[in-house]
Amino acid sequence: MTTPKIGKLIIFSAPSGSGKSTIVGHLLQKNFNLEFSVSATSRAPRGAEVNGRDYYFLSADEFRAKIENQEFLEWEEVYADTYYGTLRSEVDRITQQGKNIVFDVDVVGGANIKKMYGNRALALFIQPPSIDELEQRLKNRGTDSPDKIAMRLAKASEELTWAPRFDVVLVNDDLDKAKQEAEKILTNFLSQS
Repeated sequence: MTTPKIGKLIIFSAPSGSGKSTIVGHLLQKNFNLEFSVSATSRAPRGAEVNGRDYYFLSADEFRAKIENQEFLEWEEVYADTYYGTLRSEVDRITQQGKNIVFDVDVVGGANIKKMYGNRALALFIQPPSIDELEQRLKNRGTDSPDKIAMRLAKASEELTWAPRFDVVLVNDDLDKAKQEAEKILTNFLSQS
């Protein structure tokens, strides 16, 4: 009897506006047997985001209760009362089916997941070409106020210092090129036993 194949973990982290969600979305449409890990958050939905598809939207109190119950693989209070985390049940559900799970998480969460899963996980850091370019992308996105953009840029400067903790740093200065490079990196990682 053969042992069922357990899926691998692919972690994408980056400052907000670096293009990681776009790259992850691209990879999910390719033949990598990937399923997206839906993170939990205590922030309000943005735009057309849907509960259970984009995030599991929880109140700050609900999130803290799940922390107390140790239901998270990793979690972070990114801003006051704004939590993000990965539910253990989500990772187990996907990998036990033999699927590879892909994460779109903050840098602290990404580094923590990598540390827990070691060689079973690949951690990619998507880096913007510059802070100026990042600011322009955030403005063009049109989802945040100028104050929120300033807060995201301050956070991005700190997040960029985490890049060396990741297996691969992918500079997204050309989105099509970054998507192709991400495909090559995944093909190589998933071909390893």
